Amino acid sequence: MKRAALVGCAVCCVGALAAFQRPFREFSGIEYSLGSIPLPPDHRENSEWTFARLMFPPGPLNGYAGRDLDWHTGISLWSQDFPRADRHFALAVRRLTRLHVRSVEQVVNLDEGDAYDWPWLYAVQVGEWGLTDAQGQALREYLLRGGFFMADDLHGQEEWYEFESRIKKAFPEKKIQEIPDDDPIFHTVYDLHERFQIPGQAHLRAGYKNGPTGIGAHWRGIYDDHGRVMIAISYNSDIGDAWEYADDAFYPEKFADMSIRLGVNYIIYAMTH
Repeated sequence: MKRAALVGCAVCCVGALAAFQRPFREFSGIEYSLGSIPLPPDHRENSEWTFARLMFPPGPLNGYAGRDLDWHTGISLWSQDFPRADRHFALAVRRLTRLHVRSVEQVVNLDEGDAYDWPWLYAVQVGEWGLTDAQGQALREYLLRGGFFMADDLHGQEEWYEFESRIKKAFPEKKIQEIPDDDPIFHTVYDLHERFQIPGQAHLRAGYKNGPTGIGAHWRGIYDDHGRVMIAISYNSDIGDAWEYADDAFYPEKFADMSIRLGVNYIIYAMTH
């Protein structure tokens, strides 16, 4: 009953968004070339929820420096795990909620002003990003108007510093804090009392990356003035990789399951708070 009520409320709140969504745009990824993953039949469909992925310029820690192209093309840092992670997770959201979900992602460029079409926005490898002043202000406006941002896949002290310095372009006055266990964001659909570290596929053996400061999961956030989480930060975990490899028999089910439950909670929270 709890899940049905919350998802029903989400449908009422955001159903009108479908009429204003921008068309689907296909990009190459840093790992998957254009067309390597076939498009599903509903890729032009408007929907109540779509996986909105933020594109951004790389920063000084860019791990793909020399191998990437113009960040507008998709062969860049922001397209890690893309589009496989996005589409796997979209299928999970379709199966686990009553939301009308499109099976393909939407790439969002803050410089184009189209973030407002999407109530939930995701970015990967934000410890290596180069968010500009203008993009920071656009992100701020989007979030203060009710948007939600999931910042994922940053590991260790150096990447944390880079993420924090850039997110201050959006919210210089706000503190980043650990989200407490009893916050509604962890209890919208699933009660997540244990949130363990989720390593990426390439780091399963060690369980972490980027040295000793990359050990230990932190679920941090930035709140608005009314106590709503605007930004949810998965520090020292790689949720996107867990979505990407959710159908891989060699990737631990424990990590894939937690990543999907966490993501579903974030979506329903974003659409009901």
